[in-house]
Amino acid sequence: MGRDSEHNYDESKIKTLSSLEHIRLRTGMYIGRIGDGSHYDDGAYILLKEVIDNAIDEYIMGFGKEIVIEIEDKKVIVRDYGRGIPLGKVVDCVSTINTGAKYNDEVFQFSVGLNGVGTKAVNALSQLFRVRSHRDGQYAEASFSKGNLKERKKGKCKDEVNGTYVEFIPDAGIFKKLQLRPELIERRLKHYSYLNSGLKLICNGETFYSRHGLLDLIKEDVDDEAIYPPIYYSSKTLEFCFTHSTGRSGETFFSFVNGQYTSDGGTHLSAFREGLLKAVNEYAKGKFDGDDVRECMVGAVAIRLQDPMFESQTKNKLGNTEIRSDLVSRVREQLLHLLHKDKAVAEKLVAKVEDTRKLRKELMAVKKLARERAKAVSLRIPQLKDCKKHLNKKKNKGEGTMVFITEGVSAAGSIVSCRDVNTQAIFTLKGKPLNVWDLKRDVVYKNDEMYNLMCCLGIENSLDDLRYDKVILATDADVDGLHIRNLMITYFFRFFDQLIYEGHLYILETPL
Repeated sequence: MGRDSEHNYDESKIKTLSSLEHIRLRTGMYIGRIGDGSHYDDGAYILLKEVIDNAIDEYIMGFGKEIVIEIEDKKVIVRDYGRGIPLGKVVDCVSTINTGAKYNDEVFQFSVGLNGVGTKAVNALSQLFRVRSHRDGQYAEASFSKGNLKERKKGKCKDEVNGTYVEFIPDAGIFKKLQLRPELIERRLKHYSYLNSGLKLICNGETFYSRHGLLDLIKEDVDDEAIYPPIYYSSKTLEFCFTHSTGRSGETFFSFVNGQYTSDGGTHLSAFREGLLKAVNEYAKGKFDGDDVRECMVGAVAIRLQDPMFESQTKNKLGNTEIRSDLVSRVREQLLHLLHKDKAVAEKLVAKVEDTRKLRKELMAVKKLARERAKAVSLRIPQLKDCKKHLNKKKNKGEGTMVFITEGVSAAGSIVSCRDVNTQAIFTLKGKPLNVWDLKRDVVYKNDEMYNLMCCLGIENSLDDLRYDKVILATDADVDGLHIRNLMITYFFRFFDQLIYEGHLYILETPL
C-alpha cells in the first residue's frame, strides 16, 4: 500500500513552470556551467556576455560606437548608445521568452544574442535586475528580482542619449561563492574589440579598442614570435588572419560567429582549416598533411551568418553544415590570391611547413621506438597512482578530477595517505626533470619520464583525451622545489601550451 502511494503518478504530479521559473530550475540548459567565477565560461560571465551581445548587435547595425561597463564587486552595469528598446516593450523584452526583434532580419541581420532568451536569463538569474531604455527624450524603466517584476517607471529624459541601460547582480542563491575576475572579463572584452573594429568598450575606465580587427588579435597574441607578417583578409561576412610562431607547438585558433567566441570551433573552423590546406598545397604544388601546415600556427577566423545554428544554448560550437563547401572555396580562393600577391611571405610559410614535415617524419621513428620500449617495460605507468574517475569532455564527466605531480616517493607520501582515491591521482617525478626550453619535441619520446607524464595525462595529440580536469604541480617550498616547478611549467608551455591556455595547470602552495 505504501509503495503504491509512493509511486502514484497522476495529474497532481504534473507541473507547469513559467519561462523564467524554468530558467531558474534548469539553469545549466541556458547558461551552461554555473561555476564560481574562476573559469572563462562560468555562468556569471555568460550573463554579462548576453547583455553586451545586445549592445554589440546595435553597433553591428550601425547604432552606437561606445559601450560603457561598470563592475563593482558583483554588481554589473552596461550602457549602450544604440536605438534603445521600444518603450512599450521594455518589460516584455526582458521577461517574456521568445520576445525580441532578432527574428526580424530588417532590424538585426547578424544577431549574436540568444534570440529571445538572453536578457530573460539574466533577469531570471539575478537578485536585482534593472533595465532602462532611452528614446528621443523619453524613457521606460523596469526593476525585477529573480524574474519577478517589482517596479515600473516612465517619463522624460531630455539630456539622455538614446540607448539601453542594464544593471544586474547575480543571484547569490545560485551563484554561490562568486568572485568576478577582472582578467577573464578583460579577455572577453578584448575579443569584442577585435571582432568589432571601431567599437570602443570602456570597462571601469579602461578602454578596449581595435582598429584592425583580427590582425590586432594575432599580432598581440604572437608578439615578436611571428615567423612572417600575419596574412590577413577581411570582407563583410568573412575575416581571417594567421601566422606561424617560433614559440608555439601544436595549433592555436580563435573562431567566432557573429561576434560570438566559439571555443569548441565548429563548421566555420573546420572549413577554414580545409581551405587553408588546399590553398597552401595548390600554391606549393605539394601534398602536405594538415598537421604539417598548422603546426605552430596561430590564427583566427570570424564569419557573419544570418541564421547561425549552434550545438548548445551557450553557443560554443557552430553546426551549420550547409555553409561548409562555400566557405572552403572562399578561404582557398582568397588565400591563394594573398600568397601570390606577397611571394616573400608565401615562401616563408612554405619553408616552415616543409621543415615541420621533415621533423614529423623524424619524430615518427622516435615515437615508434618509445612505444615499443614502453610496452617492453610495462603495460602500466610506473610512477602513477591513479584515481577511479577521469575527465571525459564529450560526456561532460570528471570535472574536479586532479593529478598531483610530486618530486619523489617521499614527497608524495602525505598526499597518498589523505587523497580521495575517486578523484585524486598522483604522478611521482624521479628527481629533477630536464630543462626542455631549447629542445625539440622528440625529447618527449626519448626521455622516459617526459613520455610517461604525457601518457598519464592523455595529451599526446590534443586535450580531447585529457584524463584530469586539474594538473597540479605539488613541489616542495624550497629552492629545489621552485626550480622543479619552473622546469615543469617550461615542459608544458613548450610542448603542451593548450593545457595552460585552457586553465588546467595549477600550482599547489605547499607549506614545507
